[in-house]
Amino acid sequence: MTQRPSVRAAVLAGGLAMAMSVSGCGEGLLGGGGDDEKGDILIGMDIPLSGDSAEIGPYMKNGAQLAVDEINGKGGVLGGRKLKLQAEDDACDPKTAVAAANKLVSAGVKVSVSGYCSGATLPTLPVFDRAKIPMIIPVANSAELAAQRLRHVFMINGTGDQQAAAAFTWLTRQRATKVALMHDNTSYSKDIADRTAAELDKPGAPDKTGVEAVTPKETDFSAAVTRVLKGRPDYIYWTGYYAEGGLLIRQFKQAGYKGRFLVGDGSVADRLAQIAGGTNAEGVYATMTPTPATLQGAEGWKAAYKTKFGADPGPYSTQAYDGIRVAAEAITKADGTDPDKIVTALEQMNGFRLFSGPLKFTPQHTIVGGFEIQVVRNGTFVLAEKL
Repeated sequence: MTQRPSVRAAVLAGGLAMAMSVSGCGEGLLGGGGDDEKGDILIGMDIPLSGDSAEIGPYMKNGAQLAVDEINGKGGVLGGRKLKLQAEDDACDPKTAVAAANKLVSAGVKVSVSGYCSGATLPTLPVFDRAKIPMIIPVANSAELAAQRLRHVFMINGTGDQQAAAAFTWLTRQRATKVALMHDNTSYSKDIADRTAAELDKPGAPDKTGVEAVTPKETDFSAAVTRVLKGRPDYIYWTGYYAEGGLLIRQFKQAGYKGRFLVGDGSVADRLAQIAGGTNAEGVYATMTPTPATLQGAEGWKAAYKTKFGADPGPYSTQAYDGIRVAAEAITKADGTDPDKIVTALEQMNGFRLFSGPLKFTPQHTIVGGFEIQVVRNGTFVLAEKL
């Protein structure tokens, strides 16, 4: 199978696409110029609506739309201006994501609330930043995103180093003795695996039997399974996405593996258990930030979501909902859509309530995310333990 483009290639592709977007266009067409002070305020969203992660995109889009409708129902922002959401499909693919980002820029979005797959999100950062469009990333959390240090980019999900620390805490509490790490070589997945590997190198930590990489979109992982099993791990931590994760769980079970599994937040979707088949995923643990299924005191919000969309909210619907609310709050505090004033408003936020708690950005434009451990019960991820 064709391997996903590397992060470096994706960034270069993003820069080239941006250059093409800029050539022959005035600055005003890039969406980061002045405010016309009237009409709807367009909010962009670059999310997976097709491809292997397509199950997540609609949850995010619905969560965002619910926030837009609630804000508009209360009179909008800036004395009556309404928000309007435009969602584009990034397919969790770097080239597709860059094309989608450029489409949002050309449409004149004032703020972007975008990003699920880190590898696809990374090359869109310069697209939005060069257009001076503030970008709030609701989900993608690779440390590489923050490492770009772009002024217009903010992250409202826990970062990869925080997730690695959560994984280490859980593996230690579980008294794991031998841990195998597996990733898919994407920015997000490799980052968490590498950071967890560093944690396991500490004195007194469980033994690390190795770090195994697989190719996304493949379906036969038998060679990797054989190599991992040679180390006799009692815990396997998969940091990639649910499509490959479900197949790996099934194939490890078929190969006779009797140990336990831990997966990263990219694998938290009911599809993981469906792909794994039967009861293979029962008891699989996950490092994850709170989801609608594990949130306490959010019954009213869940009911509103279900009434509007006819289904229960899923993973990352809350983060997308909060991303829109943060954008609206920043526009309000900025008293307009001037990008520099919106960035300043975001940097000065202190105590704005999100599902994850009071918001205050670090100097790196990240937050301190609270990870928890979830577990598959009857095919669905539920809360196992707060860390």
